Amino acid sequence: MEKERLQKYLANYGLCSRRKAEEHILNGDVKVNGKVVTELGTKVDPSKDEIYFKNEKVEKNDKKIYILLNKPIGYVTTTKDQFNRSTVLDLVKIQEKVLPVGRLDMYTSGALILTNDGDFIYKVTHPKYEIEKTYNVTLKGIITNEEMERLRSGVKIENYISGKAKVRLLKIDEEKNISRIEITIHEGKNREVRKMCAGVGRKVLALHRSKIENIDVKDLKLGEWRYLSKKEVMQLTK
Repeated sequence: MEKERLQKYLANYGLCSRRKAEEHILNGDVKVNGKVVTELGTKVDPSKDEIYFKNEKVEKNDKKIYILLNKPIGYVTTTKDQFNRSTVLDLVKIQEKVLPVGRLDMYTSGALILTNDGDFIYKVTHPKYEIEKTYNVTLKGIITNEEMERLRSGVKIENYISGKAKVRLLKIDEEKNISRIEITIHEGKNREVRKMCAGVGRKVLALHRSKIENIDVKDLKLGEWRYLSKKEVMQLTK
């Protein structure tokens, strides 16, 4: 069997993301054949080498899992939470270990994928693959055409300018003094949609990710999940 980088091996077996695996290696959490390894360039042969992660042997698992969850508000997108809050894994109870693909903050609902396929996580989350994420956003006040155009063109956020977005007006409710818009982006930086809206002077009252590429959660109730089809997996890794 061809050797592969240790961090890729760990990610491919659903233990953590590739980036997080690098942190664990540098922290001395990984052993290969009984010895602690801290070099990121280390390569392993899974057919011969014994790999331990936090003193637990990494057992080979060739079964790849891909799950679509309609995440409710109130759940954090992590495998463990230091404050003992409910996590998305409390909703997806399966035997296999899976990781969230990207993040939705605690107060955002909607489409979230979980998997044990490290390469899939990389392709769906890395900006260069331009995987589109679509959000339904409820804003305080009546949004203007100028503000929507600014969202489309890019908004200054902290030390960067957001990428160009697709923006569509869904509804204006003058009586309730709210606006509903649809925003599609492919960057997915931390709390980016909320920060973009704040950048044009609008407060987000509710945020729901309706779909990832063309995979939507309209047939899933909040808290429900299903397995992705082979066609859907291929669509996301094209």
